[in-house]
Amino acid sequence: MNRRNILWSTVSALGAAFAASRAKAATEKAAIETTRSDKLKVVYHLADAEKVNFVLGNIQNHLDGVGGPDHVTIALVIHGLALKAFHRAQANPDVSKRVGDFSKNGVELAACGNTMKAQSVTLADLLPGFVSAEKGGVVRLAELQSQGYLYLRP
Repeated sequence: MNRRNILWSTVSALGAAFAASRAKAATEKAAIETTRSDKLKVVYHLADAEKVNFVLGNIQNHLDGVGGPDHVTIALVIHGLALKAFHRAQANPDVSKRVGDFSKNGVELAACGNTMKAQSVTLADLLPGFVSAEKGGVVRLAELQSQGYLYLRP
């Protein structure tokens, strides 16, 4: 009788250990799949006028590389001299087209409120799709980073 109890206890303990390890593996697998399914969030920082086309190209390459906007959330924060490239009256056709495409693809286009004041422009003076980063471009960058956005300044 004693052997039977020992054998039964051993088999029960092994079964419980096996069940616990399977539950742990399933939980870990679910956590990994959840992490993979979350969209990557990236914020691009643009302040240099000479880098406008380069940064816009990077954003397009990023969208193309991950399979489109369903797989990534992108924000572009612009301040300083770079904002002049996005003035409706001055924007070249390539910049206008890219901004329109990005806007349609859900890219947040944020213009620094301080730069807008310094350049005496309003949202109506910028290409369609822009929002104002009223507290400032650097504040918006910090807000997005605190929300889990990865920071890129090409």
